[in-house]
Amino acid sequence: MSVQRIFHIQPGTDGGTERFLITLAQGFAERGISQGFAIRPGRSWSNEVSRLGDIEEGQFLRRTPSSLWSLWRLRRTIRDWKPDAIMAWRAPAARLIPRSVNAAKVVRLGDYPRHTRHFKGLNAVVCNNPTIARHVAALGWTGETSVISNFARHAACMPISRAELQTPDDAFVVCSAGRFTRVKGFDVLLHAIARTPRAWLWLVGDGEEAASLKHLAETLGIGSRLRFAGWRTDPTEVVAAADAFVLPSRDEPLGNALIEAWNVRVPTIATLTDGPKWYASHEHDCILVPIEDPAAIAEGLERMMNSTALRAHLVANAQKTLENRFHPQAVIDDYLIMFDRLKKTRS
Repeated sequence: MSVQRIFHIQPGTDGGTERFLITLAQGFAERGISQGFAIRPGRSWSNEVSRLGDIEEGQFLRRTPSSLWSLWRLRRTIRDWKPDAIMAWRAPAARLIPRSVNAAKVVRLGDYPRHTRHFKGLNAVVCNNPTIARHVAALGWTGETSVISNFARHAACMPISRAELQTPDDAFVVCSAGRFTRVKGFDVLLHAIARTPRAWLWLVGDGEEAASLKHLAETLGIGSRLRFAGWRTDPTEVVAAADAFVLPSRDEPLGNALIEAWNVRVPTIATLTDGPKWYASHEHDCILVPIEDPAAIAEGLERMMNSTALRAHLVANAQKTLENRFHPQAVIDDYLIMFDRLKKTRS
């Protein structure tokens, strides 16, 4: 491999994309690859990134005098660092890649961009599912497109105790994780839990919908069975202690949280959004339900509660799907082969 230096531009906040940046960067580090990172200040995950390479912090996407200074500094850092590959982790971040640097230049997409104006000067677009690739083509992108999906982090976490979240040891615990936004559908999950009186719910994350979710829980009368676990650097330590995991999203291009739940061997329910319906199979490795259908989620949870055989069946087949479609070494190889090819083409 000729690619030995990769620079990441990730001006995101706190979510699944940011967690996968760390997971993928750890995989690159294990291959002996040097890495640099551009991130926003004050990120909760910056310590994890700092162990993997040098960090340049700044509000690079804003149009203020200080942001313009940060952008100039970032581009100078990249030129001095001389990466073999540069990867932007969101569509707008692609415009931060300096065109003058002789490196493979790509943007990694985990959602649907509104346009491709930021992609000028790129060598390729990397999509984590085929639907995003088709969407980008429909927007007019005619350059190279690769579909390279995610993989789950190494499942060496220590599950939390039920006592940490004031939950009875014999409770049937349902877990979900992500940013508290409307698109993630946590309100739908609360309505499902209201229909499932034997179940407790743990929510891992934070976001602008936190207050409304707490209010909805009280309105539905499920506050005593709901626990907010807060934002966690590794949410799988909470997920692994649950009996079931639900991905209730209204829109989910991939659903990295579902893949991570599979990886810690928790049976799952997910809505029929683009990601899960691409790689999951109903009643094989996951129970798939319609979007915005709390009754269907509740029915799936009741089936799980009443059948240890069903839960074991889902977990066993999810392990096979992980091995066949989301193997870490295969995903890392795909990235490195792509970077290597693009770099040689530019040379």
